[in-house]
Amino acid sequence: MHVTLAAVLTAVLALLAVFQIALIFGAPLGRFAWGGQHRVLPARLRIGSAVSVVIYAFVAVVAWDCVGVVDVFGDAFSQIAMWVFFAYFALGIVMNAVSRSKPERYTMVPVSIVLAVLSFFIALG
Repeated sequence: MHVTLAAVLTAVLALLAVFQIALIFGAPLGRFAWGGQHRVLPARLRIGSAVSVVIYAFVAVVAWDCVGVVDVFGDAFSQIAMWVFFAYFALGIVMNAVSRSKPERYTMVPVSIVLAVLSFFIALG
């Protein structure tokens, strides 16, 4: 069951990574991210998108480590890290909910909820 949760989490993160990569390369989807104030992201937010892609990859590796599919980190590290990621995604729910951008609210709040729930259950073990 936990492997399935990690797989779904990874799939959602992969879709977000594709979205962020599109933003990096200038796709006019900025209203869905970073507060929705820019149709095409400026350079500083594109850098933020690149950092997000790296974070998503790290979260996926930690999730797979936490469920025992890979052994990259110590058990204590991966367990604590998953709780930190849960808190990060839970905070993301709030941050996206208060966005001035309706497209961001309507899209990213549900995505953040899914990520928070998945990371919660993976962290529980």
